[in-house]
Amino acid sequence: MSWKIDGRYFENCSCDVVCPCTASFALGATNDYCHAVLVFHIDSGEVEGVDVSGLTVAAVADTPKVMSEGNWKLGVLMDAAASEEQAQKLAAVFGGELGGPMEALGGLIGQNLGMEQVPIEFNQENGRYSAQFGDKGTVSVEEVVPFGSESGEPVVMNNVFHPASSALTVAKAADQSNVSAFGLDFDNSSKAGFASKFSWAG
Repeated sequence: MSWKIDGRYFENCSCDVVCPCTASFALGATNDYCHAVLVFHIDSGEVEGVDVSGLTVAAVADTPKVMSEGNWKLGVLMDAAASEEQAQKLAAVFGGELGGPMEALGGLIGQNLGMEQVPIEFNQENGRYSAQFGDKGTVSVEEVVPFGSESGEPVVMNNVFHPASSALTVAKAADQSNVSAFGLDFDNSSKAGFASKFSWAG
């Protein structure tokens, strides 16, 4: 059976703004590693006949400096509001088992840290995105509007290889951004971010 999900995405990582890893996985991160949290809020969607609208999924990743070399550590925070069936279907999508953008990243993952369900509160307003992961932490970013912009539109990076979209809005961590999950502890406050809409199908 087929599936399709549409929604809003944002990320926060340990690189300085603008993150070189996102420009190309072959470019080295600001540090000797990249610690990233990728947040996907599904506005509408169905996976093999199961409605998954309104749920949020986040990937927590620890990668080497050059992401294209692989050996990523990756864990998934699943919305506690998801039923067992919804969680299984979304895990298959985000694990790449049902095809789609995440399938292309499968060869880069060296260690699967598993999945944990936690309460997730997603918010987007006036160019700001945030997600609270129960007692695991909070991630928030704000779109970057260039100095002197008469339109007030944020900076957009185009033609990138990324599971969410080939066009990403440049953002920067707003307030505190820290997550502790799967034995990983990230504090990416004031660091890089991106945001976009996403539309996946398989």
